Amino acid sequence: MPAQDKWMGEMNASIKRVGLLGGSFNPIHYGHTGLANYVLENTDIQQIWLMVSPQNPLKRRADLMPDDVRLSLARKAVASMPNIKVCDIEMQLPIPSYTVNTLAVLRQMYPNVDFTLIIGSDNVLCFNKWYKYQEILDKHRVMVYPRPGYDATELISTKYPSMMLIDAPQFNISSTEIREGKAESSII
Repeated sequence: MPAQDKWMGEMNASIKRVGLLGGSFNPIHYGHTGLANYVLENTDIQQIWLMVSPQNPLKRRADLMPDDVRLSLARKAVASMPNIKVCDIEMQLPIPSYTVNTLAVLRQMYPNVDFTLIIGSDNVLCFNKWYKYQEILDKHRVMVYPRPGYDATELISTKYPSMMLIDAPQFNISSTEIREGKAESSII
């Protein structure tokens, strides 16, 4: 297990609810930070940890910028946002990154913190493909934000009723568009 607080500094004991927003952040953009700020302002989440993933099991690694570059860009993007932190714990865990394993390590490191997984509605549509997805649902809150073109409302109400759908604004930007030069002004 990674050394506690190696990547975060000392954990403030008053923080009890942390939202985990995972992704490749390839690169990070205003949609990521805008969503994080919305969650902080409109839910009971006290802090957001951006979980930079070295390898999403459902995506190709060849499309990723180097890990250190993605981490550095994410840290710079949130440097002035005190309640948004960048977490590199998945960089220390076996690849591919399975969310259920990351959550287990975090629960062990921070037993007094309630972790809420924050995912996009696009991920709800393939959630049954996530490794040990039922264990995630059994042990954690899962908060779902809307993504353009992915309506998961019916699936949440029928198959995943424990998931919470939040009415976050939709940020019509993607890291893919940035990499392809279609949205250069959206990089933080």
